Amino acid sequence: MKLQKYEKNPILFSNSANEWENLCVLNPAVWYEKKDGTFYMLYRAAGDDVKHYIYLGLAVSKNGIDFQRVTSKPVLSPSLDGSDGGGVEDPRIVKFGDWYYITYASRPYAPGRYWLHEPLPWFNPPENGPDFLKKNLTLTYLAITKDFRNFKKLGRITDSRYDDRDVIIFPEKISGRYYKFSRPMEMCGKKYPCKNPSIWLSSSEDLSEWDQPEFFAQGEEWWENMKIGGGCPPLKTDKGWLFIYHGVAEKDKAYRTGAMLLDLKNPSKILKRTKDFIMEPEYDYETKGYYNGCVFPTANAIKDGKLYVYYGAADKFICLASCGLSELLDYLIEDC
Repeated sequence: MKLQKYEKNPILFSNSANEWENLCVLNPAVWYEKKDGTFYMLYRAAGDDVKHYIYLGLAVSKNGIDFQRVTSKPVLSPSLDGSDGGGVEDPRIVKFGDWYYITYASRPYAPGRYWLHEPLPWFNPPENGPDFLKKNLTLTYLAITKDFRNFKKLGRITDSRYDDRDVIIFPEKISGRYYKFSRPMEMCGKKYPCKNPSIWLSSSEDLSEWDQPEFFAQGEEWWENMKIGGGCPPLKTDKGWLFIYHGVAEKDKAYRTGAMLLDLKNPSKILKRTKDFIMEPEYDYETKGYYNGCVFPTANAIKDGKLYVYYGAADKFICLASCGLSELLDYLIEDC
């Protein structure tokens, strides 16, 4: 079982007309709004500046393939005088009521052109203070919007002592509580039930304050033995929660994609899990970029029985893969 990549990938490129997105676009969040039949995409973007500030742009589509930018300006930007001053990146979208809730990762200082391993002269934190400031750790924040143009930032929702991205909220309450996946990088090793960075699960009453995370899953196969993390927000199906995640292999440092099926009433219970990956880097647009050999799924949607999976390719482009929803569910149930 493999996801079918769109034959005309990538579906979104950098835009030379705008300085803030003239270098790369990647790792989008996508929400399919049934009310108006529109796919809304918040995409990560950066320009060709040395500090490499990161922004979110907005694009829309009626068919889930052909996306058009809505504005020439970012819709969400880092607050340069705030804790998310280095950039806003890797968003995921869920919806409660009339509001869209967006998780996004951020650092206090811009990361620089990380693929070139350049010095960061602007990274000069004080000797005293929070670990995330001294180490420029990635934390995850929450923002809300009703129109994808006007946002309210609500602050961080992860422990500032851990580098924690790939934070994904379930799209509805379960037994009266909210749930989220996370991947705190430091929570592995001798003191923990996992050897390498893994996926953890926590719950909350209000989406802001979260209980202590509990271990959920670690890499089990060769293609995910370096680390694993969340990919797309879970999708509710009559068979269970469909959860697309990513794994990184020690042997080639490549990002690949797997899937799980979780119990609807108990999200900590994995019913089925792919032993083999369902997507891996193959083409030039996935193997030649700013992170060579990367397919990083961050968004999914269902329309007319078809599963759309959106992913960042080589930290440079946005691409699409798909399959019949029933095809993937049957594969998980019957063969995994």
